[in-house]
Amino acid sequence: MLHPSYTDLMKVVNSDVEPGETKIVSSRYSIVMATSKRARQIIGGDEPLVNMKTGMKPLSVAVEELNEGKIKILGDEETED
Repeated sequence: MLHPSYTDLMKVVNSDVEPGETKIVSSRYSIVMATSKRARQIIGGDEPLVNMKTGMKPLSVAVEELNEGKIKILGDEETED
């Protein structure tokens, strides 16, 4: 089981969205894709943005970074080509 839950992570990611605006994340898929991309960056040598506990895996670090607001998921209109 993922802690925090997908629902909690979606709330964190969408916390800056004003009422009535389109949510940045509306599915678990977006959470999975963002955290897996960040985990690959950590594996590739990027420094973690949170304190890593002993034995913590890169995906767990990525989830914690997202939960703490250290990384952001950009909406489609905010991404660069």
